[in-house]
Order: sequence, then structure tokens, then C-alpha cells
Amino acid sequence: MLELIGEVPYDVEVHDILQIDSSNMQPEEWEIIAQEIYHNRLNYDGIVLSHGTDTMAYTASMLSFMLQDIEIPVVLTGSQVPINVVLSDAPDNLRLAFVAADLCQPGIYLAFDGKVMRGCRTVKVRTTNFDAFESVNLQPVAQVTSDGLVFNDQAQLKLAPNLNCKLNTKVDHHVSLVKLFPGFDPNLLFAMADNGCRGIVIEAYGLGGMNFIRRNIVAVIGELIKRGIPVIATSQCLYERSDLTKYEVGREALLQGAISAHDMTSESAITKLMWGLGQGMDLDEIAKFFETNVVGEVTLSVN
Repeated sequence: MLELIGEVPYDVEVHDILQIDSSNMQPEEWEIIAQEIYHNRLNYDGIVLSHGTDTMAYTASMLSFMLQDIEIPVVLTGSQVPINVVLSDAPDNLRLAFVAADLCQPGIYLAFDGKVMRGCRTVKVRTTNFDAFESVNLQPVAQVTSDGLVFNDQAQLKLAPNLNCKLNTKVDHHVSLVKLFPGFDPNLLFAMADNGCRGIVIEAYGLGGMNFIRRNIVAVIGELIKRGIPVIATSQCLYERSDLTKYEVGREALLQGAISAHDMTSESAITKLMWGLGQGMDLDEIAKFFETNVVGEVTLSVN
């Protein structure tokens, strides 16, 4: 099928992989999608994946880990309004995704409302507005202006000279994402561990602070670490980084073995943890893994 996007003709083939509401998306579906992309990647110059918006940021993050060093651009997109509605945002988002799949360097992206973003940096921030996704702690890779699709060189990944994608869909979904709040009972973390949870991401306060008086979550983290269960500390704040070294409430958690997620999104932190555990990484290996920028998901201090 020959599609004309602006003045550029694209020869498009359509593959129907899944028909599922994205709220029902699970690791099993991630595996199916990753396998389809992997087995078809060398047959095309780029791939556009249409996806429901609710879990699209999670899928984009997980595909980034499952399809490392992919040789072509893969661009996820969707819409806030169904495509059969006259004023839907779907046509514009699809046009943008096709252009991004044509012009972007290899990697996993999410294209939405005039922005092309690195997949592992995206977060859905609005429920109804067309500007539903943001690139967190990294500028968009490209944006639509009156000059066309304008790229941001500082947001580009430094790619290996000879990319060779290796499909790896092994994940461990026995993980949890917990948002800390005043009064949270840390014994609930023990309940998770006792029921098979093998890793936890905690959205802590500010730079990564956690309470250690009265309800001592820091002590519980120490006990979980002794059991070999990694605890990743990220921030409830959408922007900027977690830094456990800054204040006592962070340093105490760091001393107990908590692992900083730095400026990663919660979506990227939980999928990175799932993927790392799926590779059989132990506690020390997970700690080193989170100190490594694998697919552009994190900004690590030069210090």
C-alpha cells in the first residue's frame, strides 16, 4: 500500500498483531510485540506500532530493553480520540510516526502531538488533552515546527557503529511499584516479599527521602536487602533526579542498600527491574545495572 505523507510516498505494509485494550497489556503481550518487531525488522526501513495510550509508555520502555541495538527506528503512537471521529488526533500522530520512522536514527521512540520522544523517557501526563505525553528529564528527540521535523542533537543517542539487535524477552513480573505516603505501613513490603515479590520500586519523597521514625521503612528496606530483594528508590516528583546522598532521610536508606533510580521515570525503572531480574541478575548485579545507562533511560552524573 502506497501512502503519501505530505509530499513523501511511503510503501506501507500492515500487520495486525493484537486487538486488545492497552489497559489489558501484560508482559506476555510485550513478548509477542517484541518478537514480531525483531523478526520483521530487517524487512523494513522503519516500523510504526499503533498502541493504546494508557500503557504505551510502559511498552515503549520495555521494548527498549528487549530490543537493544535494534537496527531501525521503531515508533509507537496512538491517539486520545478514536480515528473514526472527525476531529481525532490519530491522523496527525500517525503522520508524525511515519516521518519519524523514516528520519530518526535506530531506536525505540514514541511520537505524539508534534513530539518525537525516546521511548524509555516518556510518561503519560494527561487523560484527555491531545498533549498527553511528555519526555521527562530529556528534551524530545524532534519536534514539528513550520520548518518540518526539527531534531535536537543533544537528545540523540550515541550508537554503536555496527548495530546487531539480540531479542531478549525474559522478564520477571514478580515486582511491585509503591508510592510512599505519610502513614504507609512498611510491613506491607514484607507481605509483598512473603507472597513472591522479587523486587520493589519505591516512589519516595523529593530526592528520595524515606521516613525512619515510628514507621521505619528504612529498616524494612534493610531487611529486604538482606533477603536479596532489590529496592529501587525513585522520586514522586516527575522532573529531575533522586539523590539519596543529599539528606539524612535518603542517606539512611542508601546505607541500608537502597538503589537509586537517578532521573529515570517510574515506567522505565519498573520495566528495567523486570528485565534485569528476568536475566537472572542477583542483588549486586541489579545495583550495577541501575548504575548503567543501557538504552538512554537515565542520566548519570559525571561525578
